[in-house]
Amino acid sequence: MVTMNQLQMTLGGKYLGWLRESNDILDSVDALRQRFEEDGYLLIRKMQPANLVEIARQHLINQLSIQGQIDTGFPLLNGVAKTSQRGGFFGGHKEMTRDVKFLDLVESPQIMNFFDQFFGTTALTYNYKWLRVVPPKGFTGAHYDIVYMGRGTDNVLTCWTPIGDIPIELGPLAILVGSHRFDIIKETYGQMDVDRDHVTGSFSNDPFELIDKYGGQWQTTDFQVGDVLIFGMFTMHASLDNTTNRFRLTADTRYQPANEPVDERWVGSEPIGHYAWQKGETVPMHQARQKWNV
Repeated sequence: MVTMNQLQMTLGGKYLGWLRESNDILDSVDALRQRFEEDGYLLIRKMQPANLVEIARQHLINQLSIQGQIDTGFPLLNGVAKTSQRGGFFGGHKEMTRDVKFLDLVESPQIMNFFDQFFGTTALTYNYKWLRVVPPKGFTGAHYDIVYMGRGTDNVLTCWTPIGDIPIELGPLAILVGSHRFDIIKETYGQMDVDRDHVTGSFSNDPFELIDKYGGQWQTTDFQVGDVLIFGMFTMHASLDNTTNRFRLTADTRYQPANEPVDERWVGSEPIGHYAWQKGETVPMHQARQKWNV
């Protein structure tokens, strides 16, 4: 059974389909740019060397085991969650995201060269790295990334990297294809800044509502070691539910042209990150949406 926020979905039906691969056009940057403009994302299989993924996974699982989160009654690399352990968001975590074993993956020559070519100029990646350890029953609501990192150029791309195989049942990312053209949402929610506006970040936790109201289709796939999913700041995305007993380990890392303005929250030796969001009173998203009439 495939679910998103405990709502059952039919894979291959109206609301949930399969992502399109772009390995067939990897030799043409113009074709990749056109595909990205059409779909709002690029799914590229086996871009990252498998050994780098495996080294990063071993490092992260070891750290989680030290924290007491892994059930050692199973093979360690399976990443089975100890009962009651909830994983967590480890963005900027020094022992986990600043270690060379992790950085060698998300800053690999393969990925940096890809973005150099795609942007047509030297790319940079933010010093702050986003690492997610999603527990059993975990889920991520639908959102644009721009609301979290929109103070520099809009020409920022997210690269979502599975750190291990992530089949459907482990709760992979899903893209709402067509959402990069939802102008009314881009002009309202998409202009928000969570630190400035103190609004909860996710636009919706109901996968059906968005399609019924605005169109598009959720699309996902079974991800394997080495695969990456690349998308822009105005591409709505969420995750399926993790219906296993294992943690889902993923990184979402940001890249942009080095010669364009950079959001100061995410760069430097000690990035400040979100400094005001979720501190004090926060406006619920449903209230903000009523104001925006979306």
